[in-house]
Amino acid sequence: MRSELRFMLLSAALAALTLPGFAQNTDSSATTQTTTGSNIQARKENQQDRIANGVKSGQLTAGETANLENKESKLNQEQRDMRKLDNGSLTAADKATLNQQQNQLSKQIYNDKHNTATQNPNPTSRVGQRAENQQDRIANGIQSGQLSAKEASHLERNQSRINQEVRNDRQANGGKLTAQERSQVNRQQNRQSRQIYNAKHNARR
Repeated sequence: MRSELRFMLLSAALAALTLPGFAQNTDSSATTQTTTGSNIQARKENQQDRIANGVKSGQLTAGETANLENKESKLNQEQRDMRKLDNGSLTAADKATLNQQQNQLSKQIYNDKHNTATQNPNPTSRVGQRAENQQDRIANGIQSGQLSAKEASHLERNQSRINQEVRNDRQANGGKLTAQERSQVNRQQNRQSRQIYNAKHNARR
């Protein structure tokens, strides 16, 4: 009898683990966990890690990353404004609002990472390799906290413009870049490289 009871309890436990509420997904489209004062920072860091991973894998283009980081930056500013209005604290209503907005951003991160727009993480051309290296540096800065969401958004907008210029030049020249165009892109990437370095080594986090 005791063995049968033990078997029933074990079966019930296994069944519970298969319920949707127990499902785990490292890149869930919507994390519905309630935001509290203690986990707000952890939630933001998780979103940043997901973005950084998407940049490194090529699932997120520079344009998509710029848009996501711009939204994250606005959320961060909203949170700072909320704290100013309440002597450094967040009200229950503030927390609920932030949680809802982070859920929306989480869905967009998921959707952007799983749409058809991608960036080649293993390009063969020198121009493509340089662009990918810049993306890796930005992604590392996002993941380490050296780049704020606002800084990352600005850098990714720059990179998106460079990438678009390269695509336009290739389209106008049968898929190739002229020597003059390669030189121009290299100068732009040099400026971008300096901006990445300066943004990662200033005091902003």
